[in-house]
Amino acid sequence: MFTGLIREFAEVVSYANTVLSLRANYKPAIGDSIAINGACLTVIELFESGFSVELSLESRSLLALENLKGKVHMEPALALGDRLDGHMVQGHVDCVGVIESLTQRENGLDIEISLPKDSLKFVIPKGSVSIDGVSLTVNEVKKESFRLTIIPHTLEKTLIASYKVGRRVNVETDMFARYLYHMFQKKEALDWNGVDRIMATY
Repeated sequence: MFTGLIREFAEVVSYANTVLSLRANYKPAIGDSIAINGACLTVIELFESGFSVELSLESRSLLALENLKGKVHMEPALALGDRLDGHMVQGHVDCVGVIESLTQRENGLDIEISLPKDSLKFVIPKGSVSIDGVSLTVNEVKKESFRLTIIPHTLEKTLIASYKVGRRVNVETDMFARYLYHMFQKKEALDWNGVDRIMATY
């Protein structure tokens, strides 16, 4: 589990086959979960200046892999007792979105991102969404896209200030919206076994 607050910018050393190697100040242990651009990945190797993680076929089919170069967002998994800021992020990317527009508005940057309809239904006005692992608040939901406003602090602490129109980004919708949608879509009576089955899919 994560919060969507970026710990540091890691630097991609290499990405080949299924293994991504990163240079970072943070020192994980083998088997630790680390979110890279919002995707929860497992540490499989340590080296002097960083670590390597492995991407499954499922992960590679859902992520904007072209962004695994240069600097990337990194957040270690929450530990029991950590302060919970941001919002509850699983590191399970739902889909790739596309930046449609960037508009400067006083002290904020408005970003409009288009999504596949199957994922857009889980984006709620004033709800939470994770973009490349960054916890953000949704301002407006349109027919095929949604709008965010990024404050200067977030622009300083993330890579979002460098984003351009047309960039593809990893998107994780609000898990509570997904849970509720699936619960209310069920035609049969919902019991605790049903709840367990729903929770197991995430």
